[in-house]
Amino acid sequence: MSKPFLVSLLLVSFIFHSLNAQIRNKIEEQLIASVSANNSEAILFLEKVVNINSGTLNLKGVKEVGSVFSSAFESIGMEPRWISMPDSLNRAGHLFAETPAVKKPKGKKLLLIGHLDTVFEENSPFQNFERINDSIAFAPGGNDMKGGNVIILYALKALNEQGLLKNTQVIVAFTGDEESSGKPLSISRKDLIDAAKKSDIALGFETSTGFNYATVARRGASGWKVTTTGKRAHSSGVFSERTGAGAIFEMGRILNDFYQQVKGPDLLTFNPGMMVGGTFTSIDPLTGNATAFGKSNVVAQTATVQGGLRFITEAQKDSARNKMREVISRNLPQTTAEISFTDSYPAMPPTPQNIALLAQLNQVSLDLNQGAVLAYDPGKRGAADTSFVANYVACLDGLGTMGTGAHTPQETVNLKTIEALTQRTAVLIYRLLHP
Repeated sequence: MSKPFLVSLLLVSFIFHSLNAQIRNKIEEQLIASVSANNSEAILFLEKVVNINSGTLNLKGVKEVGSVFSSAFESIGMEPRWISMPDSLNRAGHLFAETPAVKKPKGKKLLLIGHLDTVFEENSPFQNFERINDSIAFAPGGNDMKGGNVIILYALKALNEQGLLKNTQVIVAFTGDEESSGKPLSISRKDLIDAAKKSDIALGFETSTGFNYATVARRGASGWKVTTTGKRAHSSGVFSERTGAGAIFEMGRILNDFYQQVKGPDLLTFNPGMMVGGTFTSIDPLTGNATAFGKSNVVAQTATVQGGLRFITEAQKDSARNKMREVISRNLPQTTAEISFTDSYPAMPPTPQNIALLAQLNQVSLDLNQGAVLAYDPGKRGAADTSFVANYVACLDGLGTMGTGAHTPQETVNLKTIEALTQRTAVLIYRLLHP
């Protein structure tokens, strides 16, 4: 864990212990009661949307889930709209819902982020919501993250029932391709970024890492690809001045130098996930499948490695890339090497604004007698849509449902925690909108 992140945690710990726990007024009591009264309905709603397959590439299913949520948001006075993506992206689009526009909204301007799609496509054997007991249900995408979407909806429903959404600015953004973002990102994430630019705070409702944790930082994600070439020749001449080392030895040198010279900074990781080499190679860019032909008595002519890079700041990413380029430039005899990078998710660093927002959430949790909420280690979290807006607003993520086995056929959602998490969310939003 990085030193700045540790300092932030110490700051939050000090704030936590300096505050007293109490529900502030009858309005908050009414919000809590409203969430409780609607909890059974919320769980039934979750079951309904889980039972609609919305794998990222099931465009019809993603739109259907979006339609169900759209009607629900409309019923609480919000204005939903469907944002279609160009056919070239092969993605369904996004559902946005906003409170009616006002010139001078009360309190903070909020952006609440979720996603409609799941990793479970139409051909997945895991399709249906199934209760195991009164607490746990198997649910494809229920934990990641239809449950988080339901928390957003029913928190806002409670606020609407008390007339607390009037003259406020709340934008709900449910993307339809979070699990496999449409490319280019400049198109698929444009509407999300535009919403952030006119907001003050973004709250992400990706799956929770624990009842008493929230996410103030996420690492960014980037891809990289190294290709090496050597001189094809009989292996009896390998290491000679004329033949040189070959493509595979050059790739081995590069990977070892990456490990020795690039590895080190806290929260920076890079992983060579696939490697292929020989006389001839080919890689399918869509599936990642690769083929190779070579012989033990022939010096390898080509080799390719594809990998990922994760980083906590854009500066850390740039520094790592520069070091990798330096390694690439030093070649073994009769070899060449090239490296390319592809951007995916930017970093969401642990800013003072994010830490202060966590302190507000923690106070709400203490006031509800739900215990302190701590910052989760960003080294243990993947990337998410909040990363795209972190440069524009204060962010907090990981506010969704609890569960286990996300992205697996054993994914579960904890039904017993939905009520408490929705109450926490409703009170937090109330305090942000009505300080």
